[in-house]
Formats: sequence, structure tokens, C-alpha cells
Amino acid sequence: MHASTGAPSRKRKFRLPLFVALLAVSGLGPNLPLRAAEPEPKLQWFKGNTHTHSLWSDGNDFPEMITDWYQKKGYHFLAISDHNVLHAKEVWMTEPLIKKRQIALGKTALVKYQERFGSPWVETRIKDGVTEVRLKKLEEYRPLFEKPGQFLLVQAEEISAGFKPAEADKSIPIHINAVNVREEIQPLEGTSVREVMRKNLQAIHEQAKATGQPMLGHINHPNFRWALTPEDLAEVLEENFFEIFNGHPMINYLGDATRPGHEAIWDIANTLRLSKLKAPPLYGVATDDAHHYHGENSAPGRGWVMVRAAALDANKLVTALRAGEFYASSGVTLQEVTFENEQLRLVIQAEPGVTYTTKFVGTPVSYDRTTGTIPPADDDSQKINRTTYSADVGKTFATVVGTSPSYTLGGDELYVRAVVTSSKPHPSPTYEGQTEVAWTQPIGWEPHLK
Repeated sequence: MHASTGAPSRKRKFRLPLFVALLAVSGLGPNLPLRAAEPEPKLQWFKGNTHTHSLWSDGNDFPEMITDWYQKKGYHFLAISDHNVLHAKEVWMTEPLIKKRQIALGKTALVKYQERFGSPWVETRIKDGVTEVRLKKLEEYRPLFEKPGQFLLVQAEEISAGFKPAEADKSIPIHINAVNVREEIQPLEGTSVREVMRKNLQAIHEQAKATGQPMLGHINHPNFRWALTPEDLAEVLEENFFEIFNGHPMINYLGDATRPGHEAIWDIANTLRLSKLKAPPLYGVATDDAHHYHGENSAPGRGWVMVRAAALDANKLVTALRAGEFYASSGVTLQEVTFENEQLRLVIQAEPGVTYTTKFVGTPVSYDRTTGTIPPADDDSQKINRTTYSADVGKTFATVVGTSPSYTLGGDELYVRAVVTSSKPHPSPTYEGQTEVAWTQPIGWEPHLK
């Protein structure tokens, strides 16, 4: 079984119904040839983005235009996740406000929208001398795009909460994407950063339990305004998903001299979860977090997830994500990700003239637990000392060049994950020197929960 799961994958088998097998063995049943049960559905890779914005909140294009872009670019599913709102009510927007959102010059978003979809689809009216445009609901524009097995829209929301310490000038941004939700979730307050995270994640789980519909919450861009620490992500156990990559240029993906980047955050949080809290590790998703669609800096197409599921169905996709059956990518495609017989093995889809280097990263069970502290930087959202960790946390166990890298566990790993870096420059970079990458999920961690 191919998988990018946290649990060791097992080969699928054809199974006979128990009573049929017993009758056949005993000789009491009819003299008929045994037939294997129907095989389980063949799993497929589906490409999707779970975080992007439209005019419904602070994006600068219509949801139909955004959906049209993703569908034409070969995505299988899209979740437009506007801040604290679902596309499910009557909303009219003024033309001046739409123009104000658009940074790049050229045709306005409204003109492009009218040229693409025309009348009577595009609805306008004059109110108090100002042109207004009605934003279509998801239930209205969904039939324009969805095709069974080819393209799907998944309802989502970015729950945009915050926590304002008494001595602070600004709130600390705490943003969580709720994927496959049914009802709008308004952000909940709390008495600390971690309590706000917990309460809003709990709200997603409560709705999932009440509706019986699988849902997923992923914690967004921890380094946006340097808001969340690795310890925050480790200690909040209500969920185990975060953005390893976010395509917005303001999320400080690389970190800086005194603050860890997203990869280091991932490894610190997972080391603490497994060694201290005996909790499952974080899984990492890649997203666009696009706001701009007219040539500006927060553009679509920078990061996505590849989910391995039985069908292009929202519930099945979320179930697969929750099982870790996916990898994150900013351009590299993996044909296979398997973990069998204690070996993590990848098959990379090669492009001509491109080289691939895979690092197998993790933390040893016997890691150096030495820590230090550094005072907060002036622009830290949380004015607390930051903890530093030894080089054992998130160390590279092995480096392999080529398109079929593998790593066999030796027994002293808390977990192992693979990060594949290509030599191909990213076509829409968010930081200098960015190349295309893929990230698999941590494996080999289950024995350390005992």
C-alpha cells in the first residue's frame, strides 16, 4: 500500500467472508470455486489547495474567477477559506471597494469577471449612485465547475481569532482553517494564545461530531507577525495539522537569526509532542493563502497538498488527510511514498535537467536535551523569552541524491520525515533563492507514544 501516513502501511489483501471460508474448508458447503471479495477501491492522488481568499473577505477577485483559475491549472479540489465567513448569504459589494483591493494595473476585476461570465450571471445594481455587484454563494457557483472525479469545491473558512495581552498594542493573530465545515464558526476568545487555539479547534471538532461530517482544522502561518512558538503548536493537542508552507510573502517562512523557520518549528514541536507529551506529531500542509489574482505579490499556485484517497469526495479527502495519506508540495511531484518493513521510500517524478536532493530529517530518541533562552525581539507578538534547542532536534539522518531515495529506520529515531528539494527555481517565489520542494509526513513515531 502506498501511503504518506504516520502509521506503517500494510499491503492490501483480498478477503473471503468468514462463513464462506469455513464452509469450504469443512467440506459442508456447495462444491463451488472460491471467489475473492471485491478489491478495495484503487487509491488516487488528488491535488488541492485548502487556503485562499476572495472578495468575500480580503481577497481581490470573485470566487468564480479564482475557481476557474485553479481548475484550469489542473487542481482537483479547492477550498476558498475567507476570514470568518462562508459563501452562504446575500452580499453586495461596491465597485469602488473592488477597485481599491486591486493593486496591479490593467483591467479591473469586475471587467474581467464580466468578460468571463457575462450577463445574466454577473448581477449589478445602482444604489445611492454607486454600482454594486452581488457575490455569488457557493451553492450557486459550485455547479459551474464541479465534475465527478475531476474537480470539487470544499466548503471552508479561516477562523481568524486573536489574543491581546494586557500590555500589548496589537492582538496576536491566531488563524485556523476549518475544512469541510457546514456552518460558519465565529472566532472564540480566551485568556491565552493556547487557550484561543484550543477553543477554536474544539469548535471545529464539536461541529464535526454534531453533524457526523469529517472536518479538519489546520493552524496557519505560525510566523505571521511572529505570532506562535513551536511550544504553542506542541502543547495544543486538540489538532495535529499546521502549514509547513504558506505561499504568502509575509509569513516569515525561513525565520531569522533568533527565530526558527517553519521546518525548525515542525521539528521542535514534534520532538516535544513525542518525547514529552506522548502525543501524535503534527502533519504539515502546503497552501497558497492567495489574496491577489492580478499579478500582485500574494499570488495563487505556490503550494498545495497531494492527497491519496479512494475518490474525489470531500469526506473521503478529509478522512485521508486525517490519516496522513498526503504530502505537501511547492512543485515537486512524488509518484510513490511508501513505508513498509521500517523503510521510507520515495519515487520522484523527474523533470528533464532537474536534480533532486532528499534529506531524511528527524530527532533521535536519545537526543541532546540541552536548551537555552533568548529574549524576545522587538517585533515579536508574544513578549516572552524564546527557547533554543540542540542540533539534535530536527537533525539530518541521511542525504540522498536521485529520484528513488529511501531510508531504513535504525531504532533510535523519534520520527523521520523526508524533504525533497529540487534544483528548479520556483516559478513564483516568495523568498530569494526559493526552489521547488516536497515534504512527506513523519513516520516511525507510534512506538514512542507508549
